[in-house]
Amino acid sequence: MELIVLRRRRHPVVDARACRRLVRHLAERMERGPAACAILLCDDREIETLNRRFLHRPQPTDVLAFPAGEPAGGHLGDIAISLETAARQATRHGRTLQGEVHALIVHGFLHLLGYDHETDGGEMRRTERALLREWAARRRPRGRR
Repeated sequence: MELIVLRRRRHPVVDARACRRLVRHLAERMERGPAACAILLCDDREIETLNRRFLHRPQPTDVLAFPAGEPAGGHLGDIAISLETAARQATRHGRTLQGEVHALIVHGFLHLLGYDHETDGGEMRRTERALLREWAARRRPRGRR
């Protein structure tokens, strides 16, 4: 799994290597084989511009996913995450910023695979929760499971 993490500004709390490991885990778990995606870590202003331009929604959001359609060369698509919105949500959800970014990566990755929370009767949410639980269990030190 090739992953490109783009950051406009370095953010000391977000570990790009951990994001890469998560995406590799998701690709394995969802049986995607060799695949690639790009993740843009940006601010509210930039994600609002993307949201307005591509979805005609003139407001910031937490995550946007842009599926590639039929993956050419294994490229699944692109994910954009607003670190500003993620930080606010992390506080609300009782997570670290890294934990919230991981949740948003899972959410965006599922969109790249064709999941749609508006039409799937909760299947996407259930899959998202299961993947996050698995990821958390993998990351816990062995003696604390």
